[in-house]
Amino acid sequence: MQEGESAMASLAEVRVEEAEPMENESQARPEELRLLEALLFASSEPLDTATLAKRMPEGVDVKAALEQLQADYASRGVNLVRVANKWTFRTAGDLAWLMTRESTETRRLSRAAIEVLAIIAYHQPVTRAEIEEIRGVVTSKGTLDVLLETGWIKPRGRRKTPGRPLTFGTTEEFLSQFTLEQLGDLPGLEELKGTGLLDSRLPTGFSVPTPSDDPALREDEDPLEPGEDLDLALAPAVEPETPEGGGEGGSEGGSEE
Repeated sequence: MQEGESAMASLAEVRVEEAEPMENESQARPEELRLLEALLFASSEPLDTATLAKRMPEGVDVKAALEQLQADYASRGVNLVRVANKWTFRTAGDLAWLMTRESTETRRLSRAAIEVLAIIAYHQPVTRAEIEEIRGVVTSKGTLDVLLETGWIKPRGRRKTPGRPLTFGTTEEFLSQFTLEQLGDLPGLEELKGTGLLDSRLPTGFSVPTPSDDPALREDEDPLEPGEDLDLALAPAVEPETPEGGGEGGSEGGSEE
């Protein structure tokens, strides 16, 4: 009788030992998390899942490991965040003020540059002529140059219309700067009204377009040619911003530059 009970107890122990690995199968091992942590800390730019998977040992569930690492860092001074489908470590949001003096350089954009950036973000892909039509004023080359220098916009392709004008869109740097995971996270009409950025008395039928993250060229776009001088497409070099159809008296002035 005792021998039978002993055998049953041994069998139960074996079953418990076999069950334990299965419970932890979905969790990454500490060594795998250390490797992933080291790769993310060492990188000077955010990394996507595919890039991380190439550097990790074979068979590691990188997506699950990232989620586990994100949970581990959720309450720390730095958080693991996803920006534009890539992963990176960032200072925790409630501690960002500590880094302001050391790492932030304030550069105020002109009102014209902010308007152009907003139009590109919501209406992309969009040409310079289309930007001017929406704003109702001529857009100077300097305004586009400032936004190109920040890395927040880029030429996408060329519109299949006479003159083949450049089309512009936002970049991953734009998403990173404004802490957006995707363009769909931009505020909609009601949110803009609530913040006071739009007049509550808007024309009937007024709407805010929903931007798309699709990087593929549209049917009305041609790809850019390798090595072409894009700066030539932004001519004329310098001009003041004036209301369309207006004379010199309608100029917005040179303050935007």
